[in-house]
Amino acid sequence: MADRKHRRADYKRFVAITTRWADNDAYAHVNNVTYYSYFDTAVNHVLVTEGALDIEHATEIGVVAETMCRFFKPVAFPDALEAGLRVAKLGRSSIRYEIAIFKQGDDEAAAAGHFVHVYVRRSDFQVIEVPDSVVRVVTPLLVKP
Repeated sequence: MADRKHRRADYKRFVAITTRWADNDAYAHVNNVTYYSYFDTAVNHVLVTEGALDIEHATEIGVVAETMCRFFKPVAFPDALEAGLRVAKLGRSSIRYEIAIFKQGDDEAAAAGHFVHVYVRRSDFQVIEVPDSVVRVVTPLLVKP
């Protein structure tokens, strides 16, 4: 993810994010760690709403292996946000999502980063192939390098 402006048109899917009073820190903006929660929420929202993840009963789950975030401008409660989502890499056992956080209506991202899921069997955490149901959901989000 190059150091450049991340624009709304760079992303394939959007998820509304509601800021909460508790998201703000002592400096009156959303605390840096909260962005990782937004990333997690956006990715899992898409997987759950598209039927690719049953949180309680899935035998295969994606565990987070890596995250990164760059901050460009602050956001704060009560800003309405949107997480832009795209898939940079769909591997045999992992997926690299790229996510950008936009204030509603803004074209340039306030923050952008990535989130890598590695798929494992829930019972023993052995690495497995990305389930077909997940591949079906994320394939339309793939971007060309």
